[in-house]
Amino acid sequence: MKALVFTAPGTVELREVPEPVPGPGEVLVHVAASGICGSELHGVRHPGFRVPPLVMGHEFAGHTDDGTRVVVNPILSCGRCDLCALGGRNVCRERRIIGVHTPGAFAERVAVPADTLVTLPGGLGWTAAGIVEPAANAVHAWALAGAPGGARVGVIGAGAIGLTCMLVAASGGAARIEVADRSADRREIAAQLGADAAGPELTGEYDVIFDAVGAAATHEQSLACLRPGGVAVWLGLADSTAGFDAAHLVRGEKRVLGSFAYQGADFATAVDLVGGWDLSWVETFPLTEGAEIFTALMNGRATPVKALLAPGSRHP
Repeated sequence: MKALVFTAPGTVELREVPEPVPGPGEVLVHVAASGICGSELHGVRHPGFRVPPLVMGHEFAGHTDDGTRVVVNPILSCGRCDLCALGGRNVCRERRIIGVHTPGAFAERVAVPADTLVTLPGGLGWTAAGIVEPAANAVHAWALAGAPGGARVGVIGAGAIGLTCMLVAASGGAARIEVADRSADRREIAAQLGADAAGPELTGEYDVIFDAVGAAATHEQSLACLRPGGVAVWLGLADSTAGFDAAHLVRGEKRVLGSFAYQGADFATAVDLVGGWDLSWVETFPLTEGAEIFTALMNGRATPVKALLAPGSRHP
């Protein structure tokens, strides 16, 4: 079968690879949509967490052999430890991720554990299904922030995670949402999706700020623009440097929360939400064009904000 393979630093290639053979407790998923994540773009440029050769792809949906339409939760946890027992399977010390530690969905087919499947509701298109995983990240971040209806919300970064944070906050009753991004094209998309303001940087004072970039400068900005007693939720992974003044954090009694992935309930909520969103910022490309679009995005192309790969032609 055809698959997009991470073969060397900075390089992905369309290759013929062996058919996946489901093991005990696994099922075969015929991939319909698989999203290119910013973490994959970074990971191909800077191998370490992801090691070539690897078929990536952890944001995906498709159908099983019997025709059941599913989206896959790619977080594989032990299910036995103290953290799993508390519901924190996303922070399980032994967690693995499909497309990182096992072959992923930049392929025609992928074998996954049966318990990772979430059945899709009727009428939900493949584009929306392909956005469930990033949307689940945003749902989890909103929950960590306390789901504060009526809040003034700032979002740093108008990529897929930033835009889904904005959309989840709007669904949750945020009073005002402002988005910051260096790209004028992405700021325009944020405005079209309902942001009350969009500029190169945040300029106001906010109750909640989502940092979907994760650079030292955005860490600093998230705290500088946060009201005393407010909460900054960091989702981005661009830089491991903290980059903020700890004394300012203490004197303002501000909070910083790390947000990684999602729990099962977040994933289910995302499935319910995505069907009602404007997803005009998402574009689907045939898997055969995967290397070209992946490389363009990795090298700084700003659009599409979200690219999905599909083994067949473009689809709704």
